[in-house]
Amino acid sequence: MAERMWQNWAGNVAASGFDVLAPATTEEVAEAVALAARTGRKVKAIGAGHSFSAIGQPVDLQLQLHRLTGIVSHDVHTQRVRVRAGTRLREMNPALWDLGLAMPNLGDFDGQTVSGAIATGTHGTGDALTGLAGFVRAIEMVLADGSVVRYDDAHQPDRVAAAAVGLGALGIVTEYELQCVPAFLLRAHESPDRLDAVLERLPEIVEGQDHFEFFYFPHTDRVQTKTNVRLEATEQANPLPRWRATLDDKILANSAFEGINRVTSRAPTLIPRVNQLTARVLTERTYTDRSYSVLTTERTVRFRESELSMPRDQVAGALRTLRDYFHRGDQRVTFPVEVRFTAADDRWLSTSYGRPSAYVAIHQYHRLSEQPYFGDVWKMLMGPEVRPHWGKMHDLRAADLRARYERFDDFVELRDRLDPDRVFGNSHLEQVLGG
Repeated sequence: MAERMWQNWAGNVAASGFDVLAPATTEEVAEAVALAARTGRKVKAIGAGHSFSAIGQPVDLQLQLHRLTGIVSHDVHTQRVRVRAGTRLREMNPALWDLGLAMPNLGDFDGQTVSGAIATGTHGTGDALTGLAGFVRAIEMVLADGSVVRYDDAHQPDRVAAAAVGLGALGIVTEYELQCVPAFLLRAHESPDRLDAVLERLPEIVEGQDHFEFFYFPHTDRVQTKTNVRLEATEQANPLPRWRATLDDKILANSAFEGINRVTSRAPTLIPRVNQLTARVLTERTYTDRSYSVLTTERTVRFRESELSMPRDQVAGALRTLRDYFHRGDQRVTFPVEVRFTAADDRWLSTSYGRPSAYVAIHQYHRLSEQPYFGDVWKMLMGPEVRPHWGKMHDLRAADLRARYERFDDFVELRDRLDPDRVFGNSHLEQVLGG
């Protein structure tokens, strides 16, 4: 073991004075957990550290999963794949393509581990598509006493729905079985538009596309829409020319955007004019590429994020409220507001449990305080049906969350049975689930 210091990707959560292990097998995870339980220590697994909340903050022992990686097996008939929990999405996606398979949906960042993405409710966008947890068909997990369990169609199948969005609270997942689909291409169309024009026909747009999202630029009336249509993998790909991809996605979206944020963090009065200019620089483009190449984007500008899930019929009102807020000039914000959509699912703590949902994600540059911006948005938009993304920043507590999830008490009861001594606990889990 080695004592380490740790901070998450955004740099807003840190810890020190804990031990570190890097298990390579389920058996090694089980041995570490059993030892920790016998000696009264708490254990937290960590993948990429991309959660903005303190959900993965270590206490006594951190298990780093970078050696617990790779696709274990796949079934060509069922299109199911077994994958180890520490596998990065950016490694899994090309490997699936080589097998003729793909994830049905993905979030917009591929640096996460598969376990971190699933356990916190990463969702992506798509009218008829759930988040990543909805594709989980089996889970192998180490419990607090060091025993290994597998939940699947034949063994306590209800536990799959319970443990998929597990927050790291029920055990340490070492392997998933995922329901994939045949590999497919996406024809992407990105285009500038006006906020009101999009909101007025939003249900029609969302329901008529395989994947749809848009970005609203604060202090303007402008948005950038992204529409993706599925094509067979055998059709002709037409990716962006290398120069255009470099210009748009590396220079403008990352290098130049970093520079803009550094300047405007020192001179915030410039932000409204800069946002107007930025929104106009983004032009229309259409291209066709592998699904995972279209759905995910490169991110080098560090930021902090909070995200609200709400019933779809509330999202237009939420965006108009935000527009009024930005126009008042209470806060000046460079980062666009990201809006996405998913289908309902049955995962107990999923932000889309039991309902089709819309998501409103807000961001702040990592060198600036996210407050009072994040707090203002939650005060304005926090209706009784609004749920926070588990991996992103929020201040809600168990008492606030209980009424928002029908299966919340069922999850807490299961946690009490599986981990009565809170071997997998930390202060954040105590906040959101109770003691």
